[in-house]
Amino acid sequence: MAEAPGAGFVEQLQCCLVWSWTSLWSLWFFAALFLVYVLRVPLRVHDHLATVSMFLNTLTPKFYVALTGTSSLISGLILIFEWWYFRKYGTSFIEQVSVSHLRPLLGGVDNNSPNNSNASNGDSDSSRQSVSECKVWRNPLNLFRGAEYNRYTWVTGREPLTYYDMNLSAQDHQTFFTCDTDHLRPADAIMQKAWRERNPQARISAAHEALELNECATAYILLAEEEATTIVEAEKLFKQALKAGEGCYRRSQQLQHHGAQYEAQHRRDTNVLVYIKRRLAMCARKLGRTREAVKMMRDLMKEFPLLSMFNIHENLLEALLELQAYADVQAVLAKYDDISLPKSATICYTAALLKARAVSDKFSPEAASRRGLSTAEMNAVEAIHRAVEFNPHVPKYLLEMKSLILPPEHILKRGDSEAIAYAFFHLQHWKRVEGALNLLHSFRMIPYPLEKGHLFYPYPICTETADRELLPSFHEVSVYPKKELPFFILFTAGLCSFTAMLALLTHQFPELMGVFAKAFLSTLFAPLNFVMEKVESILPSSLWHQLTRI
Repeated sequence: MAEAPGAGFVEQLQCCLVWSWTSLWSLWFFAALFLVYVLRVPLRVHDHLATVSMFLNTLTPKFYVALTGTSSLISGLILIFEWWYFRKYGTSFIEQVSVSHLRPLLGGVDNNSPNNSNASNGDSDSSRQSVSECKVWRNPLNLFRGAEYNRYTWVTGREPLTYYDMNLSAQDHQTFFTCDTDHLRPADAIMQKAWRERNPQARISAAHEALELNECATAYILLAEEEATTIVEAEKLFKQALKAGEGCYRRSQQLQHHGAQYEAQHRRDTNVLVYIKRRLAMCARKLGRTREAVKMMRDLMKEFPLLSMFNIHENLLEALLELQAYADVQAVLAKYDDISLPKSATICYTAALLKARAVSDKFSPEAASRRGLSTAEMNAVEAIHRAVEFNPHVPKYLLEMKSLILPPEHILKRGDSEAIAYAFFHLQHWKRVEGALNLLHSFRMIPYPLEKGHLFYPYPICTETADRELLPSFHEVSVYPKKELPFFILFTAGLCSFTAMLALLTHQFPELMGVFAKAFLSTLFAPLNFVMEKVESILPSSLWHQLTRI
C-alpha cells in the first residue's frame, strides 16, 4: 500500500528512538533508580535538584568509561547483526519491527484499517502489475543440456542450472509434449512418466524403453537434449524425431475435428513438430550453417504464424545479425517491435544497435557536446535510453564490466537472467559494429530515475528474488536499482563510533571529560531547574509537600 508523505521520515525517527533507547539503556536505568530513591524522601524541589547534582558530582571517570564503553559495545553488536540481516534479506530487521509494532502505538496508519481499503484496492492493480512483470519465460536461445550444459559441468564441476530452472523446464515439457490420450499409446505413456522423472538417467532409460516399442518423437527429443554430448549427435537425433513427428502430425491433423481428445492430440503433435524444427534450426546455426538456419526459421514462422510462445523471431534476429543482414533485421523488428506486443531485451537492444550503427563510427562525445546532437545521433541515444530503461543490467555484460555465465533455460524479462541470455549471444554482434560499444559506454552510469518508468512500466521490485532462483549460486546477481544502506545502519554506525570515541577520551583524559560531562548535565538540567523553581514559587508549600509524599 502506498504510504503517506513523510512516512519514511516517521520510520527513521522511530528507528532513532529505538536505537537511542537500546544504546543508552544503562544511563536511563541508573537515573531511574536514583530518582525513585530521592523522590521517596519528602524534600523541597530545590533539595531534590541539589541531591541530583551532588550525585552526579560524585560519579567517577570510571563510571563514564563503563557507560560509554557499554553503549558502544551494544551498538556495535546491533550494527553487526543488522548488517548481516540486511545483506541476507535485503531489508532491515528493526525497520520491520518499528513499522509493525511501534508505528501503530505512536499513532501511525494501520494497514488493516477500513479507512484505507480504497487505497489498498487502488494499489492492488500495481501489485498485479508487478506480478505480471515478474513472469518467467522460456529462454528462446536455451542451450542443450547434454551437449553444452553437461560439458560445462564436466569441465568446471559446477552446475549451471538451478533446481528451480530445471523444474520449470519439466513443467514445460509436460505441457508441450503430453496430452490426455497418451495412456492409449504405450510409448507415449512411458514418455509421460519420463518427463516427470527428476533423475536424468531414469529419463534417458525411459526414452530408450519407449523407442523399443515405437518410433516416438518425444523420446528422440529427450535423447537429443540430454544424452547427446555434441551438437552433431543432437542434430541426428532431432532428424529422427522430425521423421516420426511429421507422421504423427499428419495423422492427427486428419482427425482433429472428430472430438476434443483428437484436437488435444493434434495440438500436442503441433507443439512437438514446431519444437523439433526450431531445435534443428538452432543446430544448423551452432554448426555454422547460418543461411540454412535462417531459411528454416522463416519457413517455420510462415507455417505456424500463431505459435508465438516459442519466440522464434528472436532466434531469427540473432542469425540475421550473424549474417550482417541488417536490412532483414530491420524488417523483422518492424513487425515485432510493436507497442501492442511484449518487449524483450533482444527487441530493444537490437533496435538500439541498428540506430547506433548509423552514427557510431563517427560519434564523438566531445564533438557532440560542442555542436549538439544530430537527428540520427538523437535517435540512437533515445534508442539506447529505451533499451537501458527496459533492462538496465545488459550494459554491464556488453561492456564486459561483469563476467558472463551460461544462460539459464528460463529468463525473467527486465532481469539479470535476461541480460545474461542476451549478452551471451549478442556481444559479438555489438563488437562487430564499430563504435557501438563506445556509444553504449555513455550509459554505463544508469540514470537513477529509470525505475520510475518513462517508456515502460516502473521497474519491478521482484526481479532480484526471481533471478536468484533462476541463476546459479556462484553468480553474483545484478541488482537494480542499487540498494542503498538503510538509515538505521548509518545511524547505528555513527552512534557506535561516537560512544566509542567518548569512552576512549574519557579513559585517556578522565578529569577533562569529567568537567565536560558535568557541564553538559548542568546545561541539560538548567531548564528543568528553572521550571521547577517557578512551579515551587506558585504552588503552596503544603500542597507540594503532599505531592512529593505521594
